[in-house]
Amino acid sequence: MPAGIVGLGSAVPERVLTNRDLERIVETSDEWIRTRTGIRERRVAAPGETTTQFGLAAARRALERARVEPEELDLIIVATSTPDTVFPATAVRLQAELGATRAAGFDLYAACSGFVYGVDQARHLVEAGAHRKVLVVGVDLLSRITDWSDRSTCVLFGDAAGAALVGPAPEGLGILASRLGADGRGGSHLYLESPYAHHGFWNVNGHPMGYTRMNGQEIFKFAVRLLADETQTLLQEIGAAPEDVDLFVPHQANIRIIDAAAERLGLRPDQVFTNLDRYGNTSTASIPLALDEAWQAGRLKPGSLVVSVGFGGGLTWGAMAFRWALGERP
Repeated sequence: MPAGIVGLGSAVPERVLTNRDLERIVETSDEWIRTRTGIRERRVAAPGETTTQFGLAAARRALERARVEPEELDLIIVATSTPDTVFPATAVRLQAELGATRAAGFDLYAACSGFVYGVDQARHLVEAGAHRKVLVVGVDLLSRITDWSDRSTCVLFGDAAGAALVGPAPEGLGILASRLGADGRGGSHLYLESPYAHHGFWNVNGHPMGYTRMNGQEIFKFAVRLLADETQTLLQEIGAAPEDVDLFVPHQANIRIIDAAAERLGLRPDQVFTNLDRYGNTSTASIPLALDEAWQAGRLKPGSLVVSVGFGGGLTWGAMAFRWALGERP
């Protein structure tokens, strides 16, 4: 049976951190950030707000819109790099909060590619008939693992959550193809040191969970090539061309990466959706948050051909092409 996204929701913190705010934290400027990243502001969780809290809000919206009760869920997959606890998994914490008494749950670690990885797993489980309703949540509070004295990274990241219910889709709709990949040789270009890397659990480089470190130049080259190549491969697999794409919704990392990839593919501006100017890079939440906003803006209709590609630390990547299976926006 075909599988697709049949429910969608997102959640972001209330606090807005603008580029002007960052000018008071590090040596940078609004113009420098905008011209190099496309980001104007991002959302930052308040003290006491948790990964589980935002994941729960996004999950509830996805289920409500799909008119699915938590008890109907078979499995919950949470993609995150910032769990509240290593165990129990965030997915299990959500299972309890939702009251999804029948659902199994596990967390998935693939950095910014995690949401696509999770949807890929859910797709195959539904298509095989092993499960009928799988909730995939991408949620990260990157502000908790950001070095706010490092101007090369602190301007990039924000906090958010997005959730997708994956289930049986009408014939001709749903996920048409998906691809996953990894190249561990590039892991040193984007990484977060584990709290277990040294004997002192709460003292990694002097900080509880360490900080995200990135070689921006290498990631830029990797991402532009990856976005274009994976999109081309997916389209060839389903017998489509770039001009057939109704909406390209990539990982929202940097506007220059997205623009360069779109140019390589020959995509028109109206074929590309971005919202990173308001949220920055939200890691695993990036794609579901963008899909949710595109849907609510009326950019996605039943049958629309959508391509999404995620990439991140690992180095990992995941791509999917699908015919939009949701009805009119909520």
